[in-house]
Amino acid sequence: MPSAISDVFSKGAKLLPPITDKTFSSYFDFLGSSRIVLLGDASHGTSEFYHARAEITKRLIEHHGFKTIALEADWPDAESLDRYVRQRPGPQANIEKDVPDGAPFKRFPTWMWRNREMQDLVHWLRDRNAALPKTERSGVFGLDLYSIGTSLDAVIKYLDQVDLEMAQKARRRYGCIQPYVDEPSRYGLESLLSPDFENCEKKIIAMLRDLMKKRLDYSSMHEDGEEFHSAEQNALLVADAEKYYKSMYHRDDPSWNLRDKHMFETLVRLMKFRGGKVIVWAHNSHLGDARYTGMSKRGELNLGQLCREVFGDETIILGCGTHTGTVAAADNWGGDMEVMNVVPSRTDSWERQAHDTGLKSFIFNIKEASSSDETLREKLMQKKLQRFIGVIYRPDTELQSHYSSAILGKQFDAYLWFDETHAVNALEKKQPKTPLSLEETYPFGE
Repeated sequence: MPSAISDVFSKGAKLLPPITDKTFSSYFDFLGSSRIVLLGDASHGTSEFYHARAEITKRLIEHHGFKTIALEADWPDAESLDRYVRQRPGPQANIEKDVPDGAPFKRFPTWMWRNREMQDLVHWLRDRNAALPKTERSGVFGLDLYSIGTSLDAVIKYLDQVDLEMAQKARRRYGCIQPYVDEPSRYGLESLLSPDFENCEKKIIAMLRDLMKKRLDYSSMHEDGEEFHSAEQNALLVADAEKYYKSMYHRDDPSWNLRDKHMFETLVRLMKFRGGKVIVWAHNSHLGDARYTGMSKRGELNLGQLCREVFGDETIILGCGTHTGTVAAADNWGGDMEVMNVVPSRTDSWERQAHDTGLKSFIFNIKEASSSDETLREKLMQKKLQRFIGVIYRPDTELQSHYSSAILGKQFDAYLWFDETHAVNALEKKQPKTPLSLEETYPFGE
């Protein structure tokens, strides 16, 4: 029998048409008045989550004045897409099959961004931008910090164009950490264990400071300062990544927190540089306010929490969920992608409450419904399990591996539900070799 909470969902939910229906995205116009729209997903391998976010993103761009899309992706990879969709000078790339090694998003998990759903959005952005002045074009940017090697190379290449003396200085300073870029966790481990370890932090910070001192000189070489902004972001990324990999072996400074703080600070800088409003794509575990999940017990914060703390009501968070179906994932880090069956949600989970409504898909505006119905608000303040599937999925240990407690009514401002979902349409299934150091610990590879 349906639970009282499923009755609450049924009462406040708006039944959605198919994602392909031209009216689908109009159901999300309530997001448009916010400055920061955080679009979550419950897995990195679900077609409906990507397709829905793409349609919502198009709506926000066309009808609500958004021009910036920030992804849970590395800055250099996302920038190659940005150069493509905004037709910026420099190396450009789109997401296509059989692309060369220098293409974006080639490290594990390639299907997270190299998929048909994302490809369609990228081409839509380029086509729309082509008819607009440069200042009105929508851009794509990355928030993550895993690209230490690619980012330091990008800094050097930029300086080769504007200041050869500074470029040589960068080569010398970054040479300290260069031997570790293919396996950066080895840098963190040696910082803890090796008596002969050379700490690169001072050299990397000195490089960042020297670059920032030249901001006015370098920015003037390009009218809009776009290339300097990118070089500065790459230098900041190298500095934060160096701390991140050391923190993996020091329990008093959680690496998860450093990563999400980096994503937040990158987002703030991006908003200052670009102006206007921003759309963020990331996993529920990064966007659903960590204060109301099991993460808080481990002393972990996240991007959604930081956005709320700093920007308050200017932030709105949309989470996603599903009951069953299939998902694209690997069973171990670096493994090839598989299409796996998703175990039906547990009876003590938020997902089961949504499933018990009997609705195939709906949008539930938590913030609006809670403000007008005290009984509903009380129901949503309960603590239940919630499923998190990252790029790794382990059905046999699902409770331990993929569930955590959450207070849905505080975690998100709205909840998007698809009862049955399907694996994302990946462009490649065989994965390139990726160092184990890039594996996230909770919830498995977000």
